[in-house]
Amino acid sequence: MDWVQIYDPLGSAFWSPLAAGLPIIVLLGLLVSGVPAPRAALAGLAAALLVAIGAFKMPVSAALAAAACGGCFGLLPIGWIVLAAVFLYQLTVRTGQFEIVKRSVIAISPDRRMQALLIAFSFGTFLEGAAGFGTPVAISAALLIGLGFSPLYAAGLALLANTSPVAFGALGTPIITLAKVSGIDEMALSQMAGRQLPLFSLMIPAWLVAVMSGFKGVRGCWPAILVCGGSFATIQFCTANFHGPTLVDVFGGIGSLVALAVFLQFWQPKEIWRFPEEPEPSLSTKATKVTKKEVAYAWMPWALLSVMVFLWGWPAWKDALNGGEPEQPNLLRGISKLTLEVPGLHNLVYRAAPVVKVPSGSDRAEKPEPALYEFNWLSTTGTGIFLAAVLSAFWL
Repeated sequence: MDWVQIYDPLGSAFWSPLAAGLPIIVLLGLLVSGVPAPRAALAGLAAALLVAIGAFKMPVSAALAAAACGGCFGLLPIGWIVLAAVFLYQLTVRTGQFEIVKRSVIAISPDRRMQALLIAFSFGTFLEGAAGFGTPVAISAALLIGLGFSPLYAAGLALLANTSPVAFGALGTPIITLAKVSGIDEMALSQMAGRQLPLFSLMIPAWLVAVMSGFKGVRGCWPAILVCGGSFATIQFCTANFHGPTLVDVFGGIGSLVALAVFLQFWQPKEIWRFPEEPEPSLSTKATKVTKKEVAYAWMPWALLSVMVFLWGWPAWKDALNGGEPEQPNLLRGISKLTLEVPGLHNLVYRAAPVVKVPSGSDRAEKPEPALYEFNWLSTTGTGIFLAAVLSAFWL
């Protein structure tokens, strides 16, 4: 049964958008009120189905098919990324190496604000540039949890820090895709984004610290915030304007991480900020010191992860893993990537004006919307992270 999308089902500029946003409101509202995430997610899904079927008049079969397709996408690639990242993290914990990682970070700064800037913003930005698609949030949050941040808090900080670099994520995929879709020159889009986003890159680290410790906390560590955000913003501007979109976040993340780590060797906040309910660290300053060899050994799994996510984000490598170009297929063609039509949804949904141009005298677009699920088990970033974990197991 064909279905034409309806953009104002309630005939109101207020109530229609409110109905469309109801699933997000339900999800976030329940999370804030302390409802466990799985229950909140199921409630959000139920609200989305009710709104789609009741308000937007979407056929029940199509709504259920769309929900199933979304669930599959949640498992692969997103869920697979999270699972592989947690697997790698648990390997370092069980072998005792994450304790050295923790000590090396504390040796840079015991201040929780500095740790969030180093991991959630700087390292997370690098991961966003190398892989994207949820990778920086999963990995940065895992690292922060290991350092003693609460899980929900760590995820929130990682998401917040991921605001400014996301436009150039996965080796510039959003800019490159926009250029192909719009027909606008790729370099022109990169330059425009590279002139707008540095302002936000300066603001996000300050916002991150403000969420943690308020504006008083921002005043107490503004030099570090300036170095962290300023170094990334400068590299972001230069790379986007003079090189292109592919390596903006990779260079910016590494540059910001190095700049802040070096700066903290010469400057520390006067007051070390920790969470109010957090006890004083049991390790003495002397005990937190580890040798460079121990630090290098403990960080090797995360170095392997960085290499893998960069490699898996490289378009040429990803194409090869997906079976090569159609005109030059390799041995993996038809094995590593399967494209499946979603039953009950594929070519059954039509867009309408004003979102798309419609033929004269028609109420819908000329062609229906394809609903395809790509099962690219080998080229998905989670597989690269999983292989990094396997290599780390041999290393450890």
